[in-house]
Amino acid sequence: MKTIKGLILGSAATILAVGGAQAADLPVKAKAVEYVKVCSLYGAGFYYIPGTDTCVKIGGAIRIDTTINGNAYDTPFWQGSAGGAGAWNKDNFVSRSRINLTTDTRTATEYGVVRTYANLQFDFSQNRENIAGGFAEVDYAFIQFAGFTFGKAVSQFDPQWALSKPYVSSGFMAGSNNTTGIPQISYTASFGNGVSGTISLENATPYRNAGLYNAGLQLAAPFGGTGTTTSGYGTTANTFLGNSYGGNHIPDVVANLRLDQAWGSLHFGAAMHTITPGFYAGAYSAAGTGGFAAGNSGTGHPDDSYGFAVNGAVEFKNLPTGAGDSLKLEATYAKGAAKYAMAGGTTDSTGGGRFAKADANSIAFGYVLDGVYGLNGQIQQSEAWSVVGFYEHYWNPAWRTSLFGSYSHISYGDGGNAILAAAFDAGRLAGTGSNNGSLNGSTGNFDFGIAQIGTRTAWTPVKNLTFSAEFTYTRLEQQLGGTFSGSVSGRANPQGGYALQDQSIYNGSFQVLRSF
Repeated sequence: MKTIKGLILGSAATILAVGGAQAADLPVKAKAVEYVKVCSLYGAGFYYIPGTDTCVKIGGAIRIDTTINGNAYDTPFWQGSAGGAGAWNKDNFVSRSRINLTTDTRTATEYGVVRTYANLQFDFSQNRENIAGGFAEVDYAFIQFAGFTFGKAVSQFDPQWALSKPYVSSGFMAGSNNTTGIPQISYTASFGNGVSGTISLENATPYRNAGLYNAGLQLAAPFGGTGTTTSGYGTTANTFLGNSYGGNHIPDVVANLRLDQAWGSLHFGAAMHTITPGFYAGAYSAAGTGGFAAGNSGTGHPDDSYGFAVNGAVEFKNLPTGAGDSLKLEATYAKGAAKYAMAGGTTDSTGGGRFAKADANSIAFGYVLDGVYGLNGQIQQSEAWSVVGFYEHYWNPAWRTSLFGSYSHISYGDGGNAILAAAFDAGRLAGTGSNNGSLNGSTGNFDFGIAQIGTRTAWTPVKNLTFSAEFTYTRLEQQLGGTFSGSVSGRANPQGGYALQDQSIYNGSFQVLRSF
């Protein structure tokens, strides 16, 4: 009996031991893995950041551009440079490669959606950097909360389709054209049915300061070299010789009223722009002495001057000509705020406010300035205006063609013209070496216009991959007569000077764009 009982207890112990061992080998239920979840609240491409209620979208693009007979950004050869001179040593083409990275976050709160957005770009532009070099730029970086926008965003002066203009690059004169964003604090109120209004304080430097000529200083000649151009777009506010813009005293005050509907949109914008001058320079000496009159150094400065700009824009979507077709129109007027109407963005990055084109025997040139002033005088404001239109037609989902045109014009009035004319007296202009120059037998005034027309055709064989080709014709129109006696670097200058005549420019570009 004892033997049987021992066997039973031993067997039971063995079974328990084996069962315990097997139980120890069973997998323990792991803690649930928190996989990234799709966020469908704000459109395609958003995901929840793990452990949060914030949605994020990461995107970007790689963009390859080649410009023919122009500068980078598909800007025509219209500045005072080797290209604008048609010189033998100009580059017939220039290339640029860009990497674009974006982040967009959204969080729903009791105050509405909190949004952050950033756009970082890495560029390599031929002839700007060394072989392996490049530069980084921040086009946009802003926070939106309860109707407010803080940071670098598209100017509230620009229409809502500012980033969807159907062209390759920013060398086309299209109003204020500040598609790289302007630092601002703005508030937008929605009134329902697609109606909204915005009030904004925006930093004018350097995007909105077109330049301010101080007549006591030398003026950068239409064509010049070292020291007469900007040191790099956005580095300072147009560092050309003769510019006397002071610091920021008051931000630009901008407002708009908008209507967004399925058929398109309407936009009305207005801006107040402060022109802050530097100190007077002394009265310039007589021609040939190369300096300022002794004992007349000048004191004080003009008062701050207040300019303004207004614009109206309309967009029509899905036209009868085809699905996806659109027509965009904009008109702008500016007084003492020239960059709201013309030469905004990167178009004057080389010339520093100058536009000039020469051929073997003739030249056209003009200056885009907010105003001019002489010794002990006040600022004479410029007047500028522009009209621009874009039409885009889809032949089919893969192919589309756009046609665009613009006209921009600036004038300085009798007082401003007199100051600019005096700057062209012999010995007053500054350029390369002895490139001073003067006007001979001059008639007319310094009114200046730029007319452009262009077309782009784009092919998208697969989603988010687009090949584009663009052609642009530009006409520089001036109101001066007579001749210009200054030298143009890279050319054999004609005896008797260059005849003052309107000039034509042709340029084109090719682009490959891959978005993701």
